[in-house]
Amino acid sequence: MANSDPSRNIALLIDADNASPGNIDAALTILGDLGTVNVRRIYGNWSKPGLRGWSKLMHRYALEPQQQFDLTKGKNATDMKMTIDAMDLLYGGRIEGFGIMSSDSDFMPLAMRIRQNGTPVYGFGTGRTPEAFREACTRFIDVDAMVEEEEKEEQGGQAPKAAIDDELIKLLGDAWKASKRDDQGFASLSEVGQRVANRSSFDARSYGFSRLAELVKSLPNFATEKRESGLFVRRVR
Repeated sequence: MANSDPSRNIALLIDADNASPGNIDAALTILGDLGTVNVRRIYGNWSKPGLRGWSKLMHRYALEPQQQFDLTKGKNATDMKMTIDAMDLLYGGRIEGFGIMSSDSDFMPLAMRIRQNGTPVYGFGTGRTPEAFREACTRFIDVDAMVEEEEKEEQGGQAPKAAIDDELIKLLGDAWKASKRDDQGFASLSEVGQRVANRSSFDARSYGFSRLAELVKSLPNFATEKRESGLFVRRVR
């Protein structure tokens, strides 16, 4: 996870046609990992009745609307405009992190290009977001799952955690195996997490955990040990 630095200038670009207004709070909160979200642009054809939910939030969240007309039936220019703006911001040299709020796989090349510049890009979508866009991001967060958990906790209950499959266990296990381990087989969770980040856009919040440490502690496949220098982990099965 990136270290929070308020001085970092962050841009959030929202595809209004493919993002839910109810998830804006979660996206802005998570982008606090990177810095301060000073650029907030939202794209869509504002003559569409379906975007009224977003229209009501413009002033509350200081979102800068970008009007894009549907020039051809079944098509819109939103994707192209967002990509152009992102490149302008990237080459302007003043943006140090991006958030892309969309479940559209068309933004996969954009996310990849931003990362190639060494700039982190967080994706915010749903569980139905195509894998291509998920993995192109530095981090991808299923905001629907995150918001559902928060709402359940506020009501005094506990939301069911997303299923942790064998693929994720293998990802964590491979990262542990590749990390430097002591005589007891423990590796720094910080190093394990960095190796995971190099292979995947996985984010613990998509599984209902606020941090990787909490997720690992919940898994019977791993043992953890708290030390002065941080949390250490060992695979046990």
